[in-house]
Amino acid sequence: MKVLHMISGGDVGGAKTHVHTLLAGLTKTENVLLACFMDGPFAREAEALGIPTQVFTGSIPSVVRQLTRLTQEQGFEILHCHGARANLIGSLLRRRTGLPTVSTVHSDYRLDYMHRPLAALTYGTLNKLALRRMDNWIGVSQTTAEMLYERGFDPNRTYVISNGVPFDLPAPALDRDSYLRSLGFEPKEDTVVFGIAARISPVKDMGTLIRAFAKVVRSCPSARLIIAGDGEERERMEALAAELCPAGTVAFAGWISDTHSFYSALDVNLLTSLSEGFPYALPEGASRRCATIATRVGGIPSLVEHESNGLLFTPKDVDTLASYMVRLAQDRELLKTYADRLYEKAKAEYSVEATVARQKEIYESILRRRARTADGKRDGVLICGAYGKGNSGDDAILTAIVRSFRAQDPDLPLYVTSRTPSRTARDTGVGSVYTFHPWKVRRRMRRTALYLSGGGSLIQDATSTRSLWYYLNSIRAAKRLGNPVMMFGCGIGPVRRSLNRRCAGRILQSCVDRITLRDHASLRELEALGVSGIPTRVTADLAFLVSPADPALVEAQCAAQGIAPEDRLLILAPRPWEGMAHRLEAFAEAAVYGARRKGYRPVLLAMEPAKDRNVCRQIAELAAAKGVDCPVLEASQDTGAVVGLIRRADAVLAMRLHALIFAAAQGTPFAGVAYDPKITGFMDYMGQGLCCALEEADASRLCGLMDRLEESGDFETAARQLRALAAENCAEAFDLMNAHR
Repeated sequence: MKVLHMISGGDVGGAKTHVHTLLAGLTKTENVLLACFMDGPFAREAEALGIPTQVFTGSIPSVVRQLTRLTQEQGFEILHCHGARANLIGSLLRRRTGLPTVSTVHSDYRLDYMHRPLAALTYGTLNKLALRRMDNWIGVSQTTAEMLYERGFDPNRTYVISNGVPFDLPAPALDRDSYLRSLGFEPKEDTVVFGIAARISPVKDMGTLIRAFAKVVRSCPSARLIIAGDGEERERMEALAAELCPAGTVAFAGWISDTHSFYSALDVNLLTSLSEGFPYALPEGASRRCATIATRVGGIPSLVEHESNGLLFTPKDVDTLASYMVRLAQDRELLKTYADRLYEKAKAEYSVEATVARQKEIYESILRRRARTADGKRDGVLICGAYGKGNSGDDAILTAIVRSFRAQDPDLPLYVTSRTPSRTARDTGVGSVYTFHPWKVRRRMRRTALYLSGGGSLIQDATSTRSLWYYLNSIRAAKRLGNPVMMFGCGIGPVRRSLNRRCAGRILQSCVDRITLRDHASLRELEALGVSGIPTRVTADLAFLVSPADPALVEAQCAAQGIAPEDRLLILAPRPWEGMAHRLEAFAEAAVYGARRKGYRPVLLAMEPAKDRNVCRQIAELAAAKGVDCPVLEASQDTGAVVGLIRRADAVLAMRLHALIFAAAQGTPFAGVAYDPKITGFMDYMGQGLCCALEEADASRLCGLMDRLEESGDFETAARQLRALAAENCAEAFDLMNAHR
């Protein structure tokens, strides 16, 4: 590959290290040129590392003309930008050359000109506009990527890369004592050295560090602080240190080139930033076995795990930072434990080799995706369903769909309609369009190669006629705009109103190309609507594909609710529905019966918290009045955690369909309370008779269901078969999409 990297050339700190380290590795196998827009140490150091480097000076139009000629003469394939000036020039160069562009986002670009309002208004605004014109983006941590998702950048074109550092390190030029003496310190046996290497700017918040150290040195007189770096706040920080800290305890080392000697002299590496992408300073310190204390921002928690291999605190929390520094200064054994653990994790996950390999993968993906859309070809899938509403079951379906498609084709662009697009994009890593923004939805339909309506029960009017008409009209619009249309892992019905039945049958018959259904009851309803002749299969609900979270995480969440590891859980998952007010007492009696007669610890699970929370609390209050405590747990956006909780349970009694599906998928004994035909349809499909209608759900019936749960068989075999069937939904979708290409 031939890649042109562009950067201003005045960069320091993490961005400088990232570019130098990355390009030094890439040049071993790829054709790379680094274009700098000013001469200076950055360009000279790059050349010393063997990186082909050219300096381009002059006005922006002049530089763009020079680079246009260069790209045409040398045949570059990708333009890679780093920083505001490079983004601006890259966006202009993109228009002239038509080459794909990618920008590495090293931090929160909105804070790059913090406390510099004029620069923020000019350079900051131009950078924001230029970033939007890029074709692709790279975040230096998952948190940075999620920040971009939330601000409307397309997750399908956003990648994540970790800052890598070398671990085969040379011996430091100066030993610890010599380095400390070079800064004016006289080392002693009990000296504890804290240090930070960062630009001295507002976003790094050195003031919090100095104020904390002033507290530390009162109880630990042998503590010393080294601040390596420079910046616009250096004079102010030097004055603050002189005011608050005893003379001779703080040294300002300026920019350092000998990082090996610096980190080898430290006991504890610090970072007090208000915002970060993923700072190089942390893996660099880890490579020299420094313990670490840092703010809980950006990608830092992906490396530093609080109370496991380091300590994290909230930005600007002087007292907590000071207490952590004192704790490590006074406990050398803990300090060493954190240092060793951090070293092992950093070495495994943040090496230079891993970073370079990941960058090559990103370039290859960019070029593959560009080839897929050559000559105006359609690409990607638009998924339409009841997503982004806070229902953990529906969100679990979306997670399963995304994972299935990504496993089969990692380059396939995926988009979804959602009530909360930014949250859906952040949680799933796919493009998201607001459900009720018709122009944006239609614009996406004009570009995609497949439209999926599903999963879940979308074709029904039990909840409202309006939602049925929305989904039917979306299917019709997708077909008219050139998409093959698939009903994907769906439940059908009930459709009760005669007009709705006629319209649903007509639109599905004329606009749908393929159908997969989650149960036989849906097939019967589809046939009753008059739909025939369309390739149709009964598979299984996509929620069968959701994997449970790690048991340790589930136990930690249970412990936070006072649930002990030995507790046998009975999960009750009710929901509000017509007539439910008369059944609250029965559910409370079932919880009490489970606790007193079966030895369960009853737990109420709000699968869709906004809707289910009050019903769960009312049942818990009724049970509490009878002397039984029932914690109310709210399903989080982490669907794996919900599935893990249900796997952890010994029994499930639920109205919510996805609580039943998760139980079936994990082999947990379950019984249902049917408020809708989809519940009875699923229970019939499972060959499971442990179900009663909501209107019949008195205390006697619910307690009887729990008695029969103990007699139910092993669901594991059926669960494996249904997971295999659920995976076939994705195979059918790819078959349809490929047939229309």
